[in-house]
Amino acid sequence: MANNSNNASYGDDSPIAAFATTPGNSALTLIRCSGKGSIELASSVFAAARTKNNSLQENKSPLATAPGNTVIHGWIVSNKNEKIDDVLVSIFRSPKSYTGQDSLDICCHGGAVAGRSVMEALKQAGFRDALPGEFTFRAFMNGKLDLTKAESVMELVSAKTETSRRHAVSRLSGSLHNEIDGIKKLLVDVLAAAEIFLDYSEDEISADAEEAEGKLPKKDTALEALARLKKLSASWQLERVYQEGLTVVIAGCPNSGKSSLFNALLKEDRSIVTEIPGTTRDWIEAWVTIEGIPIRLIDTAGLRETGDSVEKIGVERSRKLLEESDIVLYLIDGSRGLTAEDKVFIANLGKHIIIWNKCDIAPLPESLRVSGQIPISVSAKTGEGLVELYAAIISEAGIKDLQLHDDPSSARLGTIRQKNLVDTACSSLEEAITLSDNDEPLDIIAPLLKDAVNSLGEITGEVSTADLLEKMFSNFCVGK
Repeated sequence: MANNSNNASYGDDSPIAAFATTPGNSALTLIRCSGKGSIELASSVFAAARTKNNSLQENKSPLATAPGNTVIHGWIVSNKNEKIDDVLVSIFRSPKSYTGQDSLDICCHGGAVAGRSVMEALKQAGFRDALPGEFTFRAFMNGKLDLTKAESVMELVSAKTETSRRHAVSRLSGSLHNEIDGIKKLLVDVLAAAEIFLDYSEDEISADAEEAEGKLPKKDTALEALARLKKLSASWQLERVYQEGLTVVIAGCPNSGKSSLFNALLKEDRSIVTEIPGTTRDWIEAWVTIEGIPIRLIDTAGLRETGDSVEKIGVERSRKLLEESDIVLYLIDGSRGLTAEDKVFIANLGKHIIIWNKCDIAPLPESLRVSGQIPISVSAKTGEGLVELYAAIISEAGIKDLQLHDDPSSARLGTIRQKNLVDTACSSLEEAITLSDNDEPLDIIAPLLKDAVNSLGEITGEVSTADLLEKMFSNFCVGK
């Protein structure tokens, strides 16, 4: 596999080290090490501390003989034998470690300096910087994780809601691997039966075999596999939303209460709120969670024609965000009522929800319809109507039915890579079944079954290439 500028390679087993936590204002910093000879190498910069008769004594290099799954207290020292930091080192010996190799977790003091000094000592001893995702790559290569579990590690790290965390943990526990493996076994069963017919010589084919020669053997098994593949494929639609979230933009004319609604949904004061139109000159964003769905909420500058050059830039940025959004929350100032300017802006919106704001001082007129909608009556000031607004956002996103039919115990896809491969397997299997129904010969059907099996093998990593693995793991964070 390709090397980086330091000639590091995902395929080697050299000792590597990386921060597993970000150095900064925290109590502790964790450095992860792994690779052939890593324990012996770390022992060259380690001096153990032990208490005897209330005095501190030091023994150099006790790590080399330490058993696995133990923790040793001591000092990281420089090549001049100067103390760098007081640390705890957790020892993991092959194969009982995350990577399957000899490994160490060095717990040192937090802050910006201590951890970096420890890392420098390790590099001087012979460790190199780990590549992004290299620890998990080694775990995969050493059979500790399949690709679905490896990908779930990164999903867990980047989870934005409790729901997405639970789903990532489910995949890490093997739910997706087990489902893919189960479907693959069904397809292998069908393929094996088809190849038996192809392997018969003419004088060995029974009357029943001749009758079935142009038909797909074990078609019911193939149909069961297809149904399970389609269910898996459908799971991505909701899972993508749980992982990536929705972009929801708050828009409206100046002083319609956009910033107040933004703060109310966020439950904190982030946007400046005044009675002066045009206060918000640029957009501001924050993440909120609604019914387990991460929402990237954006407060924008008021939409209006203006001669103010700075405000004009903000308005143009707001228009661009409207085009990129999943849903627009368009606010009508209830105290002012629906204006001609509102109607023009609403007519050019994509997927949107109309909100009648300031209902505490100006109730929504009973007969009002805007763009075919009954506006959601809300008071950003008092919080009235926010529950109804949450429900409207989920409904407009088109995922409520998906949530209602979502089986918490079922396997779900976790990445677009997995989705594409499941769809490829679906396509190959559907084509095989169609050809069989049209009495086409098995020798053109069997390769399609093989393609479906190989696609599922790519999902778990049984079928893989160096380029695929490097591209996938290079998107991981360093230290994972």
